[in-house]
Amino acid sequence: MPEAKEYPKMKDIYGSLVFDRREMKQRLPKDVYEMLAAAIEGRQKLDSSVADTVALAMKDWAVSKGADHWAHWFHPLSETTAEKHAAFLTADENGNPLNSFRGKDLMQSEPDASSFPSGGTRSTFEARGYSAWDPTSPAFIIRSKKGGTLCIPSVFLAYDGSPLDLKTYLLRAMQAAESRAMKMLKLFGNRGVRYVHATVGAEQEFFLLDRPRAQKRPDIRFCGRTLVGSPPPRDQKMEDHYFGAIPARVLSYMEDVQRDLARLGVDIATRHNEAARCQFEFAPKFTEANLSCDQNQLIMETMRKMAREHELRLLFHEKPFQEMNGSGKHINFSFEDSEGRNLLKPSTNHRRNVIFLSFLSSFILGVSRHFGLLQASVSTPGNMYRLGGHEAPPFIISVYLGETVAGMIRAIEEGYGDDSVRPAKGTLDLGLPKLPDIVAFDSDRNRTSPIAFTGNKFEFRAPGASQAMATPVMALLSVWAAGLDEFIKLFEKRIDDGEDAVEAAIQTIREVSEMSRNIRFEGDAYTEKWHKEAEGRGLVKARTIPQGIDLFMEPSTVKMLEEMGVFTKKELEAFHTIKLENFVKNIEIEMSVLRDMVWEGILPAISKQLILERDSCAAAEELGTEGTDGWKQILSHLAASKIKLIKQTQELAKLRERMAAMTTREHADAIVDSAVPLMAEIRRSADSVEVYLSNEIMPYPNYRNLLSLSA
Repeated sequence: MPEAKEYPKMKDIYGSLVFDRREMKQRLPKDVYEMLAAAIEGRQKLDSSVADTVALAMKDWAVSKGADHWAHWFHPLSETTAEKHAAFLTADENGNPLNSFRGKDLMQSEPDASSFPSGGTRSTFEARGYSAWDPTSPAFIIRSKKGGTLCIPSVFLAYDGSPLDLKTYLLRAMQAAESRAMKMLKLFGNRGVRYVHATVGAEQEFFLLDRPRAQKRPDIRFCGRTLVGSPPPRDQKMEDHYFGAIPARVLSYMEDVQRDLARLGVDIATRHNEAARCQFEFAPKFTEANLSCDQNQLIMETMRKMAREHELRLLFHEKPFQEMNGSGKHINFSFEDSEGRNLLKPSTNHRRNVIFLSFLSSFILGVSRHFGLLQASVSTPGNMYRLGGHEAPPFIISVYLGETVAGMIRAIEEGYGDDSVRPAKGTLDLGLPKLPDIVAFDSDRNRTSPIAFTGNKFEFRAPGASQAMATPVMALLSVWAAGLDEFIKLFEKRIDDGEDAVEAAIQTIREVSEMSRNIRFEGDAYTEKWHKEAEGRGLVKARTIPQGIDLFMEPSTVKMLEEMGVFTKKELEAFHTIKLENFVKNIEIEMSVLRDMVWEGILPAISKQLILERDSCAAAEELGTEGTDGWKQILSHLAASKIKLIKQTQELAKLRERMAAMTTREHADAIVDSAVPLMAEIRRSADSVEVYLSNEIMPYPNYRNLLSLSA
């Protein structure tokens, strides 16, 4: 029996491929390190005079780890990542080889920008783009079998300064929210706080399939989901997969993913089976928002690479299988100050609890004013099939606080006097006779709510698994910044009028809580009753994904994002255009693949089964066998289904031709109104014959075979 392979312990390799503060401190002169640390913390801009020193240290470290190339690593508006590799190796004037990496290489590069999404703000011939180093996210090395690449997190801009990436907008939103959070703490007299950071952690759901089987399906290969296929007999009926024993093959994959991510300084806190068969989840630890968004991209890319090595097919699509749970990316978020205090965590300290309620109330206020932006941020092609599917929240935005906090807010609104909301156990004394006590972590979670307070953070459950985190996090922080801005104006006026800060905060909490009642909902968000009530509250602004994307351009949203310094109107128009184009392109691909799968696989399979059954039925009748009527009914169903599929796919092709002449907005509406319903009809027709096809004739692996991970 071969000896078990020894693997390095996580703690021994953790962060070994990251140029983090430990490495910076060891390799940089003290004054340079302090200047860089101040820039990372947002206390001052980075002085370009130190760039050569940092670049030299970074290059020496990277080469010592086996890297032979470097690249500015950025997030274009396509929601993927991009990198252009440049070699360290060059030659001097005498032809001698040397490794070179200068300060100006570190600070800025000029990758071709002509083929990246721009929303029509530039022509193809306008090719110049700039990538610029983001020192707040550490550089890291992606290893290959023959070397490695030093990846430098960067922003990406057009030659005129227009952002062509997601990180720029995220950083602007962080600046807007964090600066206002600092101002709030200063108004409470917290003078020692040096900074406030938004913190984020995202639960990443995904499916794993056997790669050889999955690759036989064009829909999985090109769309990341199944366009035809009947659910298997077992599917989720036994409810035995969630938190069950992780299959050995999957566990081996997870361990390898975690090991590679540990080298990149990414902590995976939990791993487990999810609700559907072959569905799983990773959840990393909380970290600063910008770094968390970068790390989620690294998590997804590492998972893709490792899946290929394990002969697995990884699916991030929001709804890979019909009538089975889809996959989300639940984003948990809060604020943390320079002293390590979570500003959304209830405390036994009286003053801190008022601060907690102030931050919580300001976020809810922001959501009540600008929930359309949050809806727009999750309006993606995959979420069209997932949201509202009774395993994901509805498309309507609302906030759930839980019994204790909701009761406390009501009591403040009503004048503090209602003893019925005073918790009976596990209380945290606020030390204020006007306020009821608050219970930490004693209320249930509402899995139907798009945004829920979960004890010391909010959870945004609507984002889809395939999304880049930057867009929904940008939306959350922009909304919170706007809420903080409005709260602070009311709060500051009361302080200027001579009120004590705590009393002024309580009065402001009462005022803004009354303003934001429309967005708070403590019940089951799946019910038709809530949907009608939400409409009455003015919360239903979009019913389709294109309408949701249009909410980026809602006048109040445009105004708010301009005031917060996150987008200009021109930038937002381009962003909106890119989102619409992405929606159209995704569904167009699905339409083409579905048509091809029907004509190349399903129709020929029906013909083969028809011939087989016809000949068998005829032979049985020749032998005088009785009772062939049911057999003939199956033959008739197969023939009728084939005729129906031919007509439906021809109609789909004609629809595509008509849509080609439409504007992007008209195209998007036609997809929702005509293409998606027609594709659903084609699927029903195809699925109705699947049960009559033999295994030998079946054109593609069915759900029963796909959703099986043998060792």
